Amino acid sequence: MPPAGVFGKEQAMSVTLDGIAARLAAERLEVLGGFAVTAGEGLPAGTRTLLLIGPAEPGFWAHFTAGPEWNDGAPDPVDRWSRRVIGRLACDLGAKALFPFGGPPWHPFYQWALRCGTAWESPVRLLVHVRQGLFFSARGALALKEVVEMPEAGRPPCESCTQPCLTACPAGALTGAGYDVPACHSFLDTPEGRDCLTGGCLVRRACPVSQSYARLPEQSAYHMGQFHT
Repeated sequence: MPPAGVFGKEQAMSVTLDGIAARLAAERLEVLGGFAVTAGEGLPAGTRTLLLIGPAEPGFWAHFTAGPEWNDGAPDPVDRWSRRVIGRLACDLGAKALFPFGGPPWHPFYQWALRCGTAWESPVRLLVHVRQGLFFSARGALALKEVVEMPEAGRPPCESCTQPCLTACPAGALTGAGYDVPACHSFLDTPEGRDCLTGGCLVRRACPVSQSYARLPEQSAYHMGQFHT
């Protein structure tokens, strides 16, 4: 892979949104959004488009758990899988792969998502995505030296929603006032918190857009377990 800030001189494949989407689909990933980049934004030199990449459901979790990282017993399998798969695509594109893990320093994925026009701050401050709802999850980003045209920005789904996320947390840990992390952990230690641990955060599950997104409870349980370790 080229060093930070350096792109390959030759392209191994044509850089189009459809072409990237086709490559990602083979790994059960998708483009979650993207935006045009100007010079001086702290991204690799020559970056003109940034694309956020995340799981595509249905199918991601089964695909990932069939891979070597899940089965080799080493720590951080999701991060290692993401680095391998997205990093390989970046090499093929002559691009640079960036990740939300491995810091400090940490890349501003939250702010990048807001710039895409496909994700917004929800009433509970978590990002809500046009397709994934509160299950929004970026596994990485591609910094491309090409201009890639993105679809027109959408409208925040929360504008026409009854916003059940505001009252879904049984511990009152995740509300419009923000996230009380200690209260969340304390609740997860109780018998009543087992549903959140095994099925995923009730606030994320309450979002109507989340409910139309086919994320498996097993995936949510894994991430909740990692969070609560």
